[in-house]
This record gives sequence, structure tokens and C-alpha cells, in this order.
Amino acid sequence: MAGLPEWDRCAVMGVVNVTPDSFSDGGRWFDTETAVKHGLDLVAQGADLVDVGGESTRPGAARVSEEEELRRVLPVVRGLAGEGVVVSVDTMRSSVAARAVEAGAVLVNDVSGGLADPGMVPVVAEARVPFVVMHWRGQSIDMNNRAVYTDVVGEVIGELTDSVRRAVDGGIAPEHIVVDPGLGFAKRAEHDLALVAALSRLRAELARPLLVAASRKRFLGRVLADAADAAPPPARERDAATAAVSALAAREGAWAVRVHEVRASADAVRVARAVESAAEALPGIRPVGEAPR
Repeated sequence: MAGLPEWDRCAVMGVVNVTPDSFSDGGRWFDTETAVKHGLDLVAQGADLVDVGGESTRPGAARVSEEEELRRVLPVVRGLAGEGVVVSVDTMRSSVAARAVEAGAVLVNDVSGGLADPGMVPVVAEARVPFVVMHWRGQSIDMNNRAVYTDVVGEVIGELTDSVRRAVDGGIAPEHIVVDPGLGFAKRAEHDLALVAALSRLRAELARPLLVAASRKRFLGRVLADAADAAPPPARERDAATAAVSALAAREGAWAVRVHEVRASADAVRVARAVESAAEALPGIRPVGEAPR
């Protein structure tokens, strides 16, 4: 049985988008050779694992065919795994997950948490690999219309709890499940910020390892805009803000952060770990990930 990869600190998951229409990098790593090289570069910059995806999930994105997703993803997974990289596959399709695991992926990251494809949970259960269950309310094409909450933190916890229960009932080992609050998915900026503020509660109430994927997302652009009606900076100018969230996530005991630009977040989580070590030696100081009393 393949267990959940663990490190002595919050891990850094680097992103390789093998797509022509990613909101973040717009097709820069679309061909196999370039994508594999990029993945290796991310590892050299400090990534602990690399997440390979062949379908954009930016707001408004239409789905690609199964055949096209397989064509994009499998050679990159195979190439990176062959170089000894810890690879996860970012997919909502059970067929892609199964083939990617055969090609060397050791973790399945499903932004729908098993809701988009009823075959996903059985495939992951049979493969006996870790599974990321993200909070999700529907496909990218109309997810912004679903960003309606009375209590975003409570509702995300409740809906994620249901998804985790379905995964466990479907045969996935509880210790193989990671949860992701789904920043930017069917959420407005105020929802995303509330979830980041509540990471300790999410981790405590869901009682599962936590993946935080804030990288370059719209809510960071809104934070960085000079005024409420100002245009946010482009996605690739949000990496310092992303690293700030990585430090906060590490402080709250997240299992991993998922980022496009690795080096700054790799530094951030290592600093958080060093501060944790210092805190352990001081009376009355809250260690990283421990809930305040």
C-alpha cells in the first residue's frame, strides 16, 4: 500500500499545467519535453512533489476530451516519475487517474473531490494511493454562480465532510485522504480570505491533512489592487502574495501548499519550520499547527 508522502514540515507541491489556457501560465509548458523540464526545474527549486494536470479549471473553462487529457498528461507523468520525482495527477476523470498511476503517479488530486466522475473513488480505492478531496460545487464553466454562502467556513467544512465520508465509504483508506478547501472554486475573494483565516479550524474539524492551493488566485489579485475598482495585477505578479499564504498555511500545520512559483514558498515553509523549532524551546509560545487556547 502506498502511504501519504510526509516531510518534516509543510511540503511544497509544484504545478505543471500541460494546457494551452491556464489562467496562470497560459500554455508555457504545453509540450511534453518542456513540461518535464519544468517539473525538474521545480524540484531543483525546492518542490517536494509535482502536480501534473492536463485540463484547465480556471473560471469559465470548458472541459477537454478524455483522449486529449490523456495525451497531455501521461507522457509528462511518465517522464517525471522516471526521473524519481514524486508525482501527483490533477484530474477529475477516473480513467486519467488510473492510467496516470500506472505511469508512476503516487497521488490523485481531484478538484471535484470525487463528485465529477462516479468512477473516481473506486479507481483510487483499488489503486490504494492517496487522494486529495477538494471542496467543489460544480464545473468551471458556471462555478462563479455557485459562490453563495451564509457561513462559508461552516458550509465548506460540512460539504467536505460529506465528500470525505463518500470516499471512505467507497473504500479509500481514511489515512490516505487529504482535504483542500478549494480556494477560488465557487468562491469570491471574501470567502477565500475567510477560509485562509480559518485554516486552524478547518484542520481541526476535518481531522485530515490539509492542502492549501492559493497560488496566483483572484483573491490575491484583489488584495493587491490599489483600490476596490482597480485592476488586479496579472497572475504572475502574485507570487510574493502566494508565499505569504504559504507561510500562514505552514504556521497552521498544513500538509502541503500547491504553488506555481516554488522558490519563495519553499523558503517560506522552511522559515515557518525553523520558527516552530524555536517555539518548541520557549515556554508559552504556540507551536506551528497547534490551536490557540
